[in-house]
Amino acid sequence: MKLDILAIGAHPDDVELGCGATLAKEVSNGKKIGIIDLTRGELGTRGTAETRDEESFNAAKILGVKSRYNMQFADGFFVNDKLHQLELIKMIRFYRPEIVICNAIEDRHIDHAKGSKLVSDSCFLSGLRKIDTFNKDNTAQDAWRPKAVYHYIQWQDLEPDIVVDVSGYMDKKMEAVLAYKTQFYDPNNNEPETPISSKNFTDSIKYRARNLGRLVGAEYGEGFTAERYPAVESLFDLK
Repeated sequence: MKLDILAIGAHPDDVELGCGATLAKEVSNGKKIGIIDLTRGELGTRGTAETRDEESFNAAKILGVKSRYNMQFADGFFVNDKLHQLELIKMIRFYRPEIVICNAIEDRHIDHAKGSKLVSDSCFLSGLRKIDTFNKDNTAQDAWRPKAVYHYIQWQDLEPDIVVDVSGYMDKKMEAVLAYKTQFYDPNNNEPETPISSKNFTDSIKYRARNLGRLVGAEYGEGFTAERYPAVESLFDLK
């Protein structure tokens, strides 16, 4: 399955929170989008791995992505080593995405920065022909390196290199985010409170997007950091 964009998150809900509106916009533009979750979020305070499985499936349906796959790495304990890199390389070579979007380069949760570096390194290594990997039917995979790797912004207010105008797609993003019913604000949920279960956090999803949109002359925006300078053919390509 050839994808235009492969979005990767350390936990189910990372992608929806980080770039859900961007994905919804690109789906509406006819792009083929896939999501990979590195873990099942089994260490999450609220809900269970099984509820996360169901919630992530529902969120993917809302966004309209073509594929969602879970690597089942250990939540909290996965590392950026050869074993994990090779497993990710197999998926990158299988999907052959033009663009990869992944976790924030720095964040409150230790899995986010770890996941960010793991994905970035795997994207580079995936382009090396002398690394042998195989599909499930034991056929050899060709080397593949995405054209660009971008990192969404999560808990910390990192300064973006790129802001995507996502006006018109925030409702779809919020619907996908709130598909994770056990994770976010619910006055009837008796489970322990977490940093993301407050009403303030849910509200912040929109007001952060409004602020980024304001800065680029749009109603809503989603910000990304880039690993290299973005290039344009002309200054007139910039809004």
